[in-house]
Amino acid sequence: MTVLPHNDFRLPAEWEAQSFVQLTWPHAATDWAPCLDEAKACFAAIAREVARREDLLIVTPEPRAVARELRAAGIIDGDPVEMRRGVSTVRAGEFCITIFERPTDDTWARDHAFLTCVDSRGGLALRDFRFNGWGGKFAADKDDKINAALFGRAIDCVAATYVDDSDTILEGGSIESDGRGTLLTTSSCLLSAGRNDYASESEADAMLRRKLGAERVLWLANGYLAGDDTDGHIDTLARLCPDDTIAYVRCDDPADEHYAALEAMERELRAFRTSDGRPYRLLPLPMADAVVRDGERLPATYANFLVVNGAVLMPSYAQPENDRRAAEVLAEAFPDREIVPVDCRVLIRQHGSLHCVTMQYPAGVALCAEE
Repeated sequence: MTVLPHNDFRLPAEWEAQSFVQLTWPHAATDWAPCLDEAKACFAAIAREVARREDLLIVTPEPRAVARELRAAGIIDGDPVEMRRGVSTVRAGEFCITIFERPTDDTWARDHAFLTCVDSRGGLALRDFRFNGWGGKFAADKDDKINAALFGRAIDCVAATYVDDSDTILEGGSIESDGRGTLLTTSSCLLSAGRNDYASESEADAMLRRKLGAERVLWLANGYLAGDDTDGHIDTLARLCPDDTIAYVRCDDPADEHYAALEAMERELRAFRTSDGRPYRLLPLPMADAVVRDGERLPATYANFLVVNGAVLMPSYAQPENDRRAAEVLAEAFPDREIVPVDCRVLIRQHGSLHCVTMQYPAGVALCAEE
C-alpha cells in the first residue's frame, strides 16, 4: 500500500473551498430502472446547481446519452470535446463538466468515490478505500474500480497522490470531519458485519487516525432511520458544521418509530465536547413526515445536504413546512451560503438522498485539462 511520507494530514471539512463535485449517473442497468426518467431529472437538477458554482465530474457508461440529457436540461449548449478515450469535457457557463466513460453498478458516489486528505505542505492524497456495497448487500465491483480508472485520466495525477487503501472498507457517508482533526461517526456502521470485522471500537478508531489523520473520533452509539441500507451512515443523522456546530435530525413525535433512538442520539450529542472542552452548538433539523411506498417507510432526512462553493444544496420532500424549517436551520448553520432546495423524493425510493449521490473534492485536486 502507498503511504504518505509524513503524517501531518487531515480530512478537510466539506465547507472548505472545492474544485469539483462528482456524480455517478443513473442508467437502465441500475436499480433506478423503474423510475429512470425521474431519477435523471433529479441528477440533472443537482448537476445544474453544482455547475453554477464549480466544476463537475460525471461518471457514466453512457456519455453521449448524458450529454444529450444535459443539453435538454439547459445545463450545456455545446457538444463535449473528446480529450482521450473515455474522457470528454464541455463548458457549462463559467465552469466545466467532465464526462468519464466507465461501467457502473449504481450511483452512490459518496461511498465509492475518493476520500481526499490534505497536509500542511499543500499535498493532496486521493485515498481509494474499498467499497463492497455496504457490507455485501448489493453488487459493487464496478463501482469499486472507478477511482483507479479516474486517476490520471479524468483526475490530474500531477497535483495529487493516489493512495491504495483497498485493505480497508470505508464509505464517505459514514464519516464527518470538521477539518481540524475531529471525526464524527457511528458504531452501528463502522463495526457492522461484512465490512472490516473490527473486534472493538478502538480498532476502528485507530484506523481513522492512521488513514485520515484524525486526532479524535466522536462515536454515536444511537440513531436510526427507517429504510436505511447503510447500517447508520452519519450523513443521514448528524452533520458537522462550521463554528463547532452540529446539525442533527430530531423527532418530536413520541408515537414515531424514530423517537426513542433519535432522543438517545440527542443526549449523546449534548454530552460531546469540542477539542477545547466546550459543548457543541446543536441545531435540530425537523424529522420529515413519513414517506411510505409499497408499504415501506423511506429514509427522508434533511441531514443529507451537500455543501458546495457558496451554497448548501438541501434535499426537499414536497413538505412545505418541514422544507421551510430545514432551510432555516441550515441558513443558521451556514449564514454565508445560499440554501438551495432540490426535490429528492425520487432518491429516497432507493434509500438515499442528495449527499449520498455526490462527492466533493477540495481545492487543488484538478480535473484533466482539454488537450
